[in-house]
Amino acid sequence: MLPGKVPPEVLEKIVFGFLGAKDERVILKSGVGIDAAAIDFGENVLVASSDPITGAEKHIGFYAIHVNANDVATFGAKPKWFLATILLPENSDETLLKEIMEDMHENAKKLGVSIVGGHTEVTIGLNRPIVIGTMLGEVKKEKLVRSNGAKPGDMIILTKGAGIEGTAIIASEHEEKLKNAFGKELVKSAKEFLEKISVVEEALIAAEIGVNAMHDPTEGGIANGFHEMADAAGLGFRVYYEKIPIASETKKICEYFNLDPLALISSGSLLIAASRENADIIVRAIKEKGIEAAIIGEFLRNNETKVIVKDGKEFPLKRPESDELWKIF
Repeated sequence: MLPGKVPPEVLEKIVFGFLGAKDERVILKSGVGIDAAAIDFGENVLVASSDPITGAEKHIGFYAIHVNANDVATFGAKPKWFLATILLPENSDETLLKEIMEDMHENAKKLGVSIVGGHTEVTIGLNRPIVIGTMLGEVKKEKLVRSNGAKPGDMIILTKGAGIEGTAIIASEHEEKLKNAFGKELVKSAKEFLEKISVVEEALIAAEIGVNAMHDPTEGGIANGFHEMADAAGLGFRVYYEKIPIASETKKICEYFNLDPLALISSGSLLIAASRENADIIVRAIKEKGIEAAIIGEFLRNNETKVIVKDGKEFPLKRPESDELWKIF
């Protein structure tokens, strides 16, 4: 298998058949395109999500908090509690561990999240640190958003743009090379995409107005995100390339490394499925908070139609086999 997420067909064949005991309180469990579990706690629902940070070395505490908080928020839940497993390379000193903990601490405080547990060790065979996070949140049962809830005819809304996280990672990890190619200002701006990683604010705004599904595209970028949302709901989709926001920094960096921005890891983007009646209201409300948002396509009843329209022509949009980030790491 290629680096990155395990393909959906492998998950279906191997992973989802081995999920332990059944529990009737589990409202939503593991599935393709479903990034968190939802567990019945009476009037409230506990939402739990887990994600590792493997493609970045700098700011991994930041990423661990926000990537996991994003998954919880897409269910309409407020992130509240966090557990972290920190794996350090051999011969790491205490400074590295302190940097990771301080990073997680500061960003958890910003979201009102408590770090309640986890595990820390020095691990044989690693050449860079890895942080595996689990975020817990809660939401009133009637406000729960189901990630598999998109409906035929729903509009697809994208916030911020494509390749947000990938832009920040590449600018940070290849800073000198990109400065030589594009200058200091572009690299500085691209590194600041890190500040856009959280989707908690816009997710909770959209959930309050009313949505059918939300998803934060991570590995495989927004292209994979389209497929994950469609597969979870048993639908197809049509998206319009010219309507997809792609920042100039992202375009230039992707052109330099010959990467597809639509398939570049994109934490910081949020995909929303909403009725035609609510879509424009949601876009306006998110924009009022200074966050870019655009309607870029729609979900289709035919689950075999998964296409992108570019220059007036319609093409199949294949699921990325691996994230574009892995091509340069």
